[in-house]
Amino acid sequence: MKNKNVAIVGATGAVGREFIGCIESRGVPLASLKLLASARSAGQKQTFRGQELTIQELTEDAFNGVDIALFSAGGSISKTFAPAAVKAGAVVVDNSSAFRMDKDVPLVIPEINARRIADHKGIIANPNCSAITALVPLWPIHQKNRIKRVIISTYQAASGAGAAAMQELEDGTRAFLDGKPFTPKVMPHPYAFNVFSHNTAIDPETGYNDEETKVIKETRKIFEDEQIRVGVTCIRVPVLRAHSESITFECENPITENEVRAILSSAPGVKIVDDRARNYFPMPLDASGQGDILVGRIRKDVSDPSGHFIAMFVAGDQLLKGAALNAVQIAELL
Repeated sequence: MKNKNVAIVGATGAVGREFIGCIESRGVPLASLKLLASARSAGQKQTFRGQELTIQELTEDAFNGVDIALFSAGGSISKTFAPAAVKAGAVVVDNSSAFRMDKDVPLVIPEINARRIADHKGIIANPNCSAITALVPLWPIHQKNRIKRVIISTYQAASGAGAAAMQELEDGTRAFLDGKPFTPKVMPHPYAFNVFSHNTAIDPETGYNDEETKVIKETRKIFEDEQIRVGVTCIRVPVLRAHSESITFECENPITENEVRAILSSAPGVKIVDDRARNYFPMPLDASGQGDILVGRIRKDVSDPSGHFIAMFVAGDQLLKGAALNAVQIAELL
């Protein structure tokens, strides 16, 4: 992004604000930054590097002179306006699911397949947050000892559903503690002191929701391995920010927990938090506000006598590495 004209689409959303924060904290010198959002947000102000920027209405003409456009405004917005941005000469890094499975669109996690950025035809897709959180630590293991199968259970924070869901969790918790009635509007079920299946549509035939299907398909595309077997259950938990995941994986050859620790100790984007003596392992509170995927509870699966299975627990900031930071890293490599 150095000395480029950059636009952020969805600048007032949770991820949009993180785009601004990431660019600011990473110190990349831009030629200009344009903030775009819906008509109702136009005219609002955002501070960037000590200057007040005025949010402009998102239109098809808003991308004139833009080199890189970071999108986080939902799939329908991306489908409508990303082609306009590309036509105007910009490269789009899109955080929605709109283009992820398009065979002509690279799906990129820089620690895994940065080389695919060069294959873009104007649009690069940012993967699903749950996929990123799992795949950053799984990839270096896969490189050393091919992973044949992965079973994932997610514990997903309100941040994955945006600022409105985070506010609803706060409001619902406050009402619960005060003994007052509260009717959720963003989520399908009460969020405070509750867990429920991820709030995406369920396929009536398979029983898998859209979030789970995304993780399965995106893992295969990013790893470039259609044979890898992926089972996943995605659950919302009453955590404001940062997703956690329980992961059990099977390698082609036997593998030990010490081998996994050795591999992950030097893996980019990974931080080992695995203190058995203090019972201290990855937590959303520690993952929030920083860019690494925290990995711990690394242990052999005692149900497997063959020594091919390892279990572990991970946590990552959904708004950062799961969304904004990953996209900004892609833009930096452009």
